[in-house]
Amino acid sequence: MTQTISVTINGKSYQHDVEPRLLLVHYLREVVGLTGAHIACETSLCGACTVEVNGRAIKSCTMFAVQADGAKIVTVEGLAEADGKLHRLQEGFWNEHGLQCGFCTPGMLMVSKQILDRNPAPTEAEIRDGLEGNLCRCTGYQHIVKAVQAAAKAGV
Repeated sequence: MTQTISVTINGKSYQHDVEPRLLLVHYLREVVGLTGAHIACETSLCGACTVEVNGRAIKSCTMFAVQADGAKIVTVEGLAEADGKLHRLQEGFWNEHGLQCGFCTPGMLMVSKQILDRNPAPTEAEIRDGLEGNLCRCTGYQHIVKAVQAAAKAGV
């Protein structure tokens, strides 16, 4: 048994028949072919699979694809401009060394986008609070916080 869903991902419309039990992260990676959202814990603890659904950062391993029917989704692949210019967060992560192994980076970028969308000039404490649900094993978070601060300054 399948259900037809229609979604807009990174500005492009998609329609697919999916099983009701298919998680959004698997839909994005295996059906649509967008592999930026990483599969790690599959229990919503790490945040590596974070994407934006209708303007809210969500862990895509906690949502079924059928629940996203009609939604506008932005993945890490959709952050850069159409001309290839990096999003200010991507620039910040690059310039401030906010990435190391890169496994958490897509989720960190997407949750950081939500932080800045909600508050264009967050304090360090607000950034740390906003990042709380996303785990990084390499950076110690300091460079990620600096990257978000740099992106905030670039947006002013």
